Amino acid sequence: MSIFRRLFGGATEPDPSLDPAPEAARDGAAAMAPGTVATGSAAAPTADTATVRRIVSQLEALPPERARYLAAASYVLARVANADLVMSPEETAFMERTLVEESGIGEAEAVLVVEAAKQQARLFGSTEDYLVTREFKRISDPEQRLRLLRACFLAAAADTSISSAEGATLNEIASELDIDAASLGALRSEFSDRLSVVQALRAARGADVARD
Repeated sequence: MSIFRRLFGGATEPDPSLDPAPEAARDGAAAMAPGTVATGSAAAPTADTATVRRIVSQLEALPPERARYLAAASYVLARVANADLVMSPEETAFMERTLVEESGIGEAEAVLVVEAAKQQARLFGSTEDYLVTREFKRISDPEQRLRLLRACFLAAAADTSISSAEGATLNEIASELDIDAASLGALRSEFSDRLSVVQALRAARGADVARD
């Protein structure tokens, strides 16, 4: 099964060069150290991946790596939708539809995953936003990160307007995923008509023309 084949691509293994510890030593450390959970090829502190694990629990039918990848991506989407503290029905529907169309899971499963991601974003966003986004970066490649960022723009624009708070969050996510400035600029240009700041400016100009 290919998770988020068109928007996100599939999950990838972390770059082994980022973890110099031998595999056996890592496995031993994971077995001995309480409060850790294996994520990919390395053990990560439980607190770092608690949100991802809660969402993964809704995806028991999927292979663990696929479920972890999908869970992290879903949370990042919910992070954007929650940026203005209002997750609109349109944003929720977009996330559910994307999961069904791109991952092959059923509609009922998609609803559970999105609801879990939304709840985690509401309850733990202040501490988990950075951690989960960096976790997605760790298990993805540059093309997948760019696809996720574009999906975030689509989610934010699902209710026809990307608020200032959502725009700021999109910038943060781009930075945390190490998206280059040119790629971010291209996305902002693509969605410029949905940016609330641009919409307000155009409305003001229209009002001035009408008065003249």
